[in-house]
Amino acid sequence: MSFSNSDLIPALSSPAKELSLGARIFAFAVMCIGLFIALLDIQIVSASLADIGGGLSASHDEVAWVQTSYLIAEIIVIPLSGWLAQVFSTRWLFCISALGFTGASLLCGWAWDIRSMIIFRALQGFLGGSMIPTVFTSAFFYFKGHQRIVAAAVIGALSSLAPTFGPTIGGWITEHYSWHWLFFINLVPGLFVAVVVPILVRMDRPNISLLRGADYLGMTLMAVSLGCLEYTLEEGPRWNWFEDNFILVTASVSVLTGVGFIWRSLAFKNPIVELRALKDLNFALGCFFSFATGIGIFATVYLTPLFLGRVRGFNSLQIGLAVFSTGIFQLLAIPFYTYFARRIDLRWLMMFGLACFSIGVWKFTPITHDWSWHELLLPQALRGFAQQFAVAPAVTLTLGSLSARRLKSASGLFNLMRNLGGAIGIAGCATILNDRANLHFLRLAEHLTAANISMQQMIQRVGAHFAEYSGGDLVHGQSAALKKLWSLTWREAQVQTYSDAFALLAGCLFVATIMVPLMRKVAGPVAPLAGAH
Repeated sequence: MSFSNSDLIPALSSPAKELSLGARIFAFAVMCIGLFIALLDIQIVSASLADIGGGLSASHDEVAWVQTSYLIAEIIVIPLSGWLAQVFSTRWLFCISALGFTGASLLCGWAWDIRSMIIFRALQGFLGGSMIPTVFTSAFFYFKGHQRIVAAAVIGALSSLAPTFGPTIGGWITEHYSWHWLFFINLVPGLFVAVVVPILVRMDRPNISLLRGADYLGMTLMAVSLGCLEYTLEEGPRWNWFEDNFILVTASVSVLTGVGFIWRSLAFKNPIVELRALKDLNFALGCFFSFATGIGIFATVYLTPLFLGRVRGFNSLQIGLAVFSTGIFQLLAIPFYTYFARRIDLRWLMMFGLACFSIGVWKFTPITHDWSWHELLLPQALRGFAQQFAVAPAVTLTLGSLSARRLKSASGLFNLMRNLGGAIGIAGCATILNDRANLHFLRLAEHLTAANISMQQMIQRVGAHFAEYSGGDLVHGQSAALKKLWSLTWREAQVQTYSDAFALLAGCLFVATIMVPLMRKVAGPVAPLAGAH
């Protein structure tokens, strides 16, 4: 990657040096709280959508937008965060983001119907999204050497723990209190972050002059492209993709504005997102690995609660408790990662993590209709342990050698790729669940013939049971038995479909694993941020 002269200008004085190590750790920890709550809110509603829909008198399709609107807004603002940090400075951007996120959370808890909820969730995602990439930038600014390994491990853990713990926390809150508290719990940590960050975090100066001559056309093209893309990915599986005219329109608009944004970014002198950074092989590969881990993390968090709810009939709390083990084992992996990261090439640690991640997801493929937390424990434990080794090295290898000036824009692009991976992974899995369930059902139905003795015995047994409770009505008993047979067949078709989805995810992670050797080792950062005070 080439650097301009301005990238190499040393800082006038570094606030990281002025602060003690304890103060730097505390400032970083406060920012990590903001990162965690912003990421947590992506999935905190996933296990409680039925309760939210019931409380707001919303249909299944309408309540899905409680999650979709947040994702669309967040995915738009993340790549803008680098430019916004230069305009307002890191501390004031983070403060505004935390304050806006907190206010929008309050409004979400007060929502009076589904339309107001969707609007407030979009505000929550847009106002809070800047906290995510800004923490990545701050970690590389505050820490050097081995401290950076620990900071990257913490960020990596939070980036995958928050979506993993989301259903657990959300399910517990909904079960013991109400869905309103899914949003009210953000108030105290959000205000704490908004107050403390301006006091401690002084990494750079604001530069309001950047508002003049900014690439507003590029911003518009990017926002429209990402917004339409996220809508297409979220709604496409539900409406059978391009058979729906509106999905076809949003997909076309996304492609056209996306091409326009790429052209604008390459032609404009000071683009909002520095796409030229992708010419560097390490950075491009790092974005790919961020994309791949996003697929793995978000798609598995999507599939597992869905299986437990639809097939097993678990409530929100039971779902949360069943997936809880993934986060526990990722936390247990942090000390192991920090120990080995000081002694082993990070590339091989990432390769180990991605390989174990792939194996862990593959362990889901023998899934049956009676799987509960006992059967899920081993694959989830392996997946949780692997996520720490897959995500944290990617952060260091991708962003660790960049100058602080380049780091702001690069961090936004790196995080955008993770969220895009998650959106595409979820859309792909939803499409598999929609399309292959019917295929598996028909294949199973081919074996349900008069020659199937087991089936005939089951129909007779179930029919007699229902007839007994309906006053000896054999016709009613036979009809009830056939309905029961259909229900069992459909359940098994769904289970096989979940197995297909997990197999596809394992394949994607395997492809990422074999590409790790293409990365090179990284040196330290070129220079601290110019203009810091």
